[in-house]
Parts: sequence; structure tokens; C-alpha cells
Amino acid sequence: MTDLRLPLRPELAGLSPYGAPQLDVPVRLNVNENPWAPSDELVDDIARSVARAASGLNRYPDRDFLELRGELARYLADESGVSVPPEHVWAANGSNEVMTQILQAFAGTSRTVVSCAPTYSMYHEYARDTCSRWVTCDRHEDFSIDLDALRDLLETEHPAVVLLASPNNPTGTALSLDDIRSLADDTRFSGPVGPDGQPTASLLVIDEAYAEFRRAGTSSALELVEQNPHVVVSRTMSKAFGMAGLRLGYMVACQDVIDAIMLVRLPYHLSAITQAAALAALRHRECLMQQVADLRDSRDALAHWLESRGLQVAQSDANFIFFGRFDNRQDIFDKLLERGVLIRVVGPDGWLRVSVGTPEENQQFMTALEEVLS
Repeated sequence: MTDLRLPLRPELAGLSPYGAPQLDVPVRLNVNENPWAPSDELVDDIARSVARAASGLNRYPDRDFLELRGELARYLADESGVSVPPEHVWAANGSNEVMTQILQAFAGTSRTVVSCAPTYSMYHEYARDTCSRWVTCDRHEDFSIDLDALRDLLETEHPAVVLLASPNNPTGTALSLDDIRSLADDTRFSGPVGPDGQPTASLLVIDEAYAEFRRAGTSSALELVEQNPHVVVSRTMSKAFGMAGLRLGYMVACQDVIDAIMLVRLPYHLSAITQAAALAALRHRECLMQQVADLRDSRDALAHWLESRGLQVAQSDANFIFFGRFDNRQDIFDKLLERGVLIRVVGPDGWLRVSVGTPEENQQFMTALEEVLS
């Protein structure tokens, strides 16, 4: 019937789905992937592990994936020096699902999620998809958090969730531990009024998707979780582990938060294949962390090169660099693409973002940009 109309939610009408350009070009530096493919040893380990898991695919997977949570906790202790009980770790199919589960449990209809712009463009979609209200304040010119503006939002909006990326995407800038600690204090009673008429906390979610790339001296918010039960730290295996195709995100939170997430998660949401592959990757973390150290060095060298060309560069603790300013950034993007280099048009006008690639990819990017700017 040509006159039949589907009952689409009104707020979704006319929208386009999220997604970065997927173009087949020689140099793809647009989606913050780890440029190094898994080693042959890791590939073999994953293949063996998945084969073992496949023999039991007639059964549902471990619903609470206890072994994986234990290994993630051990990894975090090695990486950050913070001991986390395995039961305080939760995982899902990418950070997307982790964030959605958080908002399903703590935000929703008539509740507000706040953040500081510019930031990751999917945050707004998490809020939209969970029927939550989305409100932001602006960052400073150097993309640091405007604490006063954020505190004003806490007073006026009483958000259920405060969602902040550190390092931030697309800028790469990280929050200081002192600022996070201050916000943890500010959010203890800033949330919506509870059923008893008393104020609740705002859940303070620190998205550390790129935390392994942080510079020396930049601490993780994991240090604050134990003493602040309303603080949640989200991580991923997509970036540092080079496992974007695996889709494994995870978070650390107090037991009450984990219990709330278990109310809204779909049963058996993490497949046996995903669990097996993630456990294999964690067994090879020492090799993967050496790749991270190399990428940090490449990032710093690339940032220095961009600055030497008279460009502004945001201080990055991630595996990408935000640089500008250009009168016509789209023209720069298009001319780079003509030369086989794909980067990202994102964030405030005048700025571009480039992911750190292999040494060969970085050199091709620099050569292409030199030509474009000359």
C-alpha cells in the first residue's frame, strides 16, 4: 500500500545514521584505529580459542563472563596501577553498548545528560536513543573543560549523567585528575530528585577510550572509583588493543552501578566467540602495549611537525591529532583525498583530525599536506 506509513519515533524523522566515510584509499587516517594488524601469534591464538568456543555454540555463553572480567581487571592493574575487583568490571559489544546501557539504567525519559562541546558526536545519539535530554556547555578555546560553565549546568539541569571523554574526541585533550576529583565532589548531590524527595548524585562517566595513549604524568580516573561510587570509567579494546573489529568495550564501577546495568542488559549479550577472542588478545597485552608506546612517539613527532608548519595543534593524549586552523577545511580535506589520504572533518569549523598511522602512512600524510599547503 503506497499510503502506508510506519510509526517512526518523531525525533528520528529525517535523520541520517552515524558513520565516518568508508572509502578505499591508500592511506586511511580518519577513524582512530590502531594501524597495526594483529601479530601472527595473536591471530593463531584467537583462531585456536574461537575454535574451542565454537564446539559449544549450541549452548548459551557465560552470561556474566566471569573469566573475562577477571582478566580485564588484571590488565587494568598492570596498565594503570589500580586494583579493581573483577565483579566491578562490566563488558559489552563495544563502548557504544556500554554507554547505552548506562543511560538506559540511569537516564531516560524526563532525565538529562550533560557534557562539554566539542566532544564525541555519538554521545548525543546515545541520549537520543534512550529518550534522554542532551545539554552541553562550551569548552575553553584550548578545548579544556570550563568547570564554571559545567557547574552552572549542574545547578540548572540536575543531570542524571555527566558524560566526559578523557582524552576527548575529537580534540585529544585530557582532563586532569584534580579536575575529575573536583567534579566528583560537585556531582554528589547534583542529580534529579529521588522518589523520597531527596537529591541524588549525577553519575559521572569518564570515557577513557584512548587512555592507554595518554602522556606520562596523565592519571586515569580509575584512581577515583573506589572512593566515589557515582564515578564510572569506560574503556575499550578497539584502540590500544587494535581490536576495533572485535567490538569489546568495558567499564569499571561500584557494585550498585553494575547491578543496575544488569537490569537493562540483554541476556547473553556477549557471545562465546567474543569472549574467547578478547581473552586471547589479553594474553598478548605486553606486545600490544609496545605498539602503544610506539604510537605515542609517532603522535608526538607528527604533532611537532604540524606545529613546525605554523599550524595550531591541540595537546593530544590520544592516538590522533586535532589541528588547524583553516579558512576552508573542506578544501584541505578534499585536496588530501585527491592525493589518496583520508582524514576527518569533525569538530569546530577550521579544524581537522588525523589519526596516527604507520610510519609510512604518516609520511604520506605529511608529504600530501605539504603539497596542499604550498
